[in-house]
Amino acid sequence: MLGVLLSLASAALFGLNTATLRRGVLTGSVLHAMSITVPIGVPLFTVTCLLFDALPSLQKFPLPGWVWLSLAGVVHFVIGRYGNYRATLALGAALSSPIQQFSVPIALILAVLLFGEVLTPLRVIGIVLVMVGAFIAVRPSRPGSESAKRREDSGFKPDYPNGLFWGAICAIAYGCSPLMIVQGLGQNRTLTDSLAGGLISYSAAALVIVVPIIFAGGVPFLRQLEPVPAKWFTISGVLVFLSQVLRYMALVVAPVAVVVPIQRLSVVFRVIFSWIMNRGHEIINLRVVVGIALSLVGAIALTISTDFAASLLPTNVEAIIRVQWP
Repeated sequence: MLGVLLSLASAALFGLNTATLRRGVLTGSVLHAMSITVPIGVPLFTVTCLLFDALPSLQKFPLPGWVWLSLAGVVHFVIGRYGNYRATLALGAALSSPIQQFSVPIALILAVLLFGEVLTPLRVIGIVLVMVGAFIAVRPSRPGSESAKRREDSGFKPDYPNGLFWGAICAIAYGCSPLMIVQGLGQNRTLTDSLAGGLISYSAAALVIVVPIIFAGGVPFLRQLEPVPAKWFTISGVLVFLSQVLRYMALVVAPVAVVVPIQRLSVVFRVIFSWIMNRGHEIINLRVVVGIALSLVGAIALTISTDFAASLLPTNVEAIIRVQWP
């Protein structure tokens, strides 16, 4: 029960993080958002490592482990997060959600190609549902349709080319980074190892993000950030950090097959909090909700284990569920 509650809290905080980020990018730039949300993770993870006595775990990692964890940080917290922010700016938090669900099938496909994972009927169905859900949600409305009129009345016009491009970048980065983390942490990893690995990843990302900030003007560029978006970006950075910590704790007390599907509910919380906080700057209609629901079901189908799914189905269906390719 504790693992379920921690996973649910993690999903809710991640959804709230996206809504607060959306509020920030309405008046602040994406690079300003990155300059706050990425570096803030370093002191927060350092404090967490001190509380859980995880700093000694840094000595466990060999050089390849440091390289993989650093690369994961750059890919996830710099490339993936930048893509997430740009997609959220272009499409809104709700409309960009089903696109980013592609990170789950991408991670699965890479695991099949690189680590000998297998495809099952459940996973194939999951991939199809994610694709169909994303298509339904982001397909532009026909000019003159009732949906198009509602979008015009809302005052927000989605930028589909940029949103789809950066959403794809985000999905690819978020899909690749878990495999890098697994490689970096190695076998027999513990909670303290994960926290220490998170510190390495965040530190590498913080160092890399300094480069574009310098090219943008350095300290004078940072001073251009207004207090209101700075507040929302800070809140977003803290929320995403807390979400990650709760996720690590949930994985310690509950099976992955329980934690990961519940975490996919973050897209539901994104819609809820976006409706509450940013409804004038979001596209939330029946088609978007249906698309998000389908992509969510697909993502859950991709993350639950075959044994768990077989236990819920009739015996005569179990043989079909357990088919594997290749």
